[in-house]
Amino acid sequence: MDGRGTLLRDAEVDGLRHADVRLRNGFVHEVGPALARDGDEVVDCGGRALIPGLCDHHVHLLALAAARRSVACGPPGVGDPAALRAALGAAAPGRDGWIRGVGYVETVAGDLDAAALDGFRADVPVRLQHRSGALWTLNSAAVRAAGLASGDHPGIERDDRGTPTGRLWRADGWLRTRLPDEGGTELAEVGAALTAAGITSVTDATPDLAPEAVALLARARATGVLPQRVRLLGAAGPLPGGLTSGPEKIVIADSALPSLDALTARIAAAHAAGRPVAAHCVTYAALVLFLVAIEAAGALPGDRIEHAALVPADLLGTIRRLGLRVVTQPGFLADRGDDYLRDIPSADHADLYRCASLTAAGIPLALSSDAPYGPLDPWTVIDAAVRRRTRAGAVAGAPERLGARDALDRYLAPSDDPGGPPRRVRPGEPADLLILRTPLADALAALPASPVDAVFLDGHRTQ
Repeated sequence: MDGRGTLLRDAEVDGLRHADVRLRNGFVHEVGPALARDGDEVVDCGGRALIPGLCDHHVHLLALAAARRSVACGPPGVGDPAALRAALGAAAPGRDGWIRGVGYVETVAGDLDAAALDGFRADVPVRLQHRSGALWTLNSAAVRAAGLASGDHPGIERDDRGTPTGRLWRADGWLRTRLPDEGGTELAEVGAALTAAGITSVTDATPDLAPEAVALLARARATGVLPQRVRLLGAAGPLPGGLTSGPEKIVIADSALPSLDALTARIAAAHAAGRPVAAHCVTYAALVLFLVAIEAAGALPGDRIEHAALVPADLLGTIRRLGLRVVTQPGFLADRGDDYLRDIPSADHADLYRCASLTAAGIPLALSSDAPYGPLDPWTVIDAAVRRRTRAGAVAGAPERLGARDALDRYLAPSDDPGGPPRRVRPGEPADLLILRTPLADALAALPASPVDAVFLDGHRTQ
């Protein structure tokens, strides 16, 4: 390399105005006032904020790609049986000959099985994903095409006669093996959407990734289709193509809670292999089970709770004592908070997607999207952490609000330390940076509007 780099002129850096920042060889090389050009390309920031790129600490990349070729089948666009019938009726099958619906919730047309789904579309295979991501419902054509009758996955729901009902619980990987090859995914669109939002690093939280899925992500990363730095919870290292491995994802499924002994043994095995665990906990029962199991197995630095959708106040001390961190998604409050406030007992509303009480208790907290199940846009999530407003304008847990800068910092910790100290624009740090459209205070005052103007990855401008 010839040593030439990029000189960012007149940036606001950590509140300091008129700062210059030199980027070389993929890193921040120098920060200071009135730096000499030294032959570098000059970008004038015009007094606008320069901040590190954001890290989405919990996202599902392949599901996000698949969602881009799916039919929306839930709120806000689809809210009743007639709208669902219209959406599925107008849908064209994909390259695999199937229709893939996403975002379904029971308020649209009740609890569906194969026979009920046939009433909305029966001529081609249809698979409909619940918005939680935990359940697929297949129509009769899809049940036959996927061979559910001969399937042996424990998530295949059957009636009293042993006949599949069309409902398939937490069986994404198994179902994928029963589907025709779709000829590729839309990872390029995912990479572009992440970049446009200012996300330069992601943690993929999909459990038990198949080798083919890891290879697909590695190719996308290596070829630049997916320019973000990628950490996987669903695969142990070493990994190909610049991917890195994170804690082991454990889904504590509400539909089939594991035994305490089995969960404790799995945590202990992960720890013995040198990996912390990342436990999916969205109910009180799952959280309590995990805390008891990790107490028995022994905690390891880096152990984390994913979602923490419901956390009673009297467990905050236990979470802190065990050294656990929390990766949560307040964006769900903006996306479906009205449903939570309607369906969850009012006595439990204070426990929904806690933020401020976690940080006050000394628990490391990271924010994330859980996209495609939650809103991908980080500025929407940050705004939700600040305002905690539902679509209808209700406030879900005002005491749990974060300040805007604090909420932003929860996206700035590195992927290997969620909830840790936020990254800053400092010499020696990777040159994954955002130029905002305004100074930082103005950008945060305008939430949820995205303030991203330019994105640098490894020191190269990508937007």
